[in-house]
Amino acid sequence: MARRKPPEAGRYPRPVAPVTPASPPPVTHPGAVPVRPGSDDLYAALDLGTNSCRMLIAQPKGSQLHVVDSFSKSVQLGQGLEGSGRLSRASMARTVGALKICQRKLDKHNVRRMRLVATEACRRATNAAEFIAVVKRETGLTLEVIEPEEEARLAVVSCAPLVSTKTEQLLVVDIGGGSTELVWIDLSRVPRMERPRALMRLHAGFDQDDSVFPRAKVVDWISIPLGVATLKDMYDDVADDGARFALMSWFFEEQLAAFSPYDDAADQALEGFQIIGTSGTVTTVAASHLGLRRYDRNKVDGLRMTSHQIDQVIQDYLTLGPEGRRRDPRIGRDRQTLIMSGAAILQALLRAWPTDRLSVADRGLREGLLYAQMSRDGALDDGPF
Repeated sequence: MARRKPPEAGRYPRPVAPVTPASPPPVTHPGAVPVRPGSDDLYAALDLGTNSCRMLIAQPKGSQLHVVDSFSKSVQLGQGLEGSGRLSRASMARTVGALKICQRKLDKHNVRRMRLVATEACRRATNAAEFIAVVKRETGLTLEVIEPEEEARLAVVSCAPLVSTKTEQLLVVDIGGGSTELVWIDLSRVPRMERPRALMRLHAGFDQDDSVFPRAKVVDWISIPLGVATLKDMYDDVADDGARFALMSWFFEEQLAAFSPYDDAADQALEGFQIIGTSGTVTTVAASHLGLRRYDRNKVDGLRMTSHQIDQVIQDYLTLGPEGRRRDPRIGRDRQTLIMSGAAILQALLRAWPTDRLSVADRGLREGLLYAQMSRDGALDDGPF
């Protein structure tokens, strides 16, 4: 379990201002727009996780990014990793096949600026170096295994446009396939209109000099090596659907005890507090809440949900049972085997921090990688999000 607390961090201060979430910015995801092949302003970001391989190709447009091509596929790279400690040949073959598609897209658009990263499965697998060499040989792509802290930072950066200017305390939660990152940030010292931009600056590191800009203070962060795929694998031998869900949720909540804001959560009425959840689990729960039979990112990204609404969706999933969830079009075939482990993580988080303002983010590591690259190059306008 990766964890770091900045030297000055302690228990978070009592927030004072109510939250009025800001409207999310216009999004161009996932539609593609025609761009001249070889455009010099194109950037790419690839996120190879425990369960999925995702890539975005985008160009800067004002203070936002404009998506021109995308790719997403469930490759189950971490299948069997919990038991063996190794990536299986079948998992590696599936993943290489997906990466070949990504490589063709990168060539088609002649993308020169890119970051291609792998996360928890490659951090844990004993044969990760062998797999990365195979990827290089078969596709020409060079994968970079990033550390948990950078993964957490990039999740925060990707969610910056969804942060209310009135938020004093922010919890960003990224539920992945093999790990879950939580970052608690104190924004109370940052002028309200500067708060989203202060989060963007975190791409350079959680510890920053605030002599030029008032900074977002990272109170604590944690990377728990449990995600939707790894938690599911741990409890696959429990036959009863409800019992399996309860065990997963309580086990995950036990892991939160190492996260310092957890200690005081029950004793404080959190005002000026916002949670942003980024993951397939959170967006699927949101789509189910809205009754979407066909997923619509524009309706999901930036949606606010209460703990009660989320709990109602989860109870509906339990009532449906495994067979009902398989047939439910709101969940989808790629997500139905993992939705209950993700819901167990989400329920544990909301037991610790009940809220009437969980903001749903259909964005994550890829967007964080893109924003960070563009920001470093000075390619984004300096205006508000």
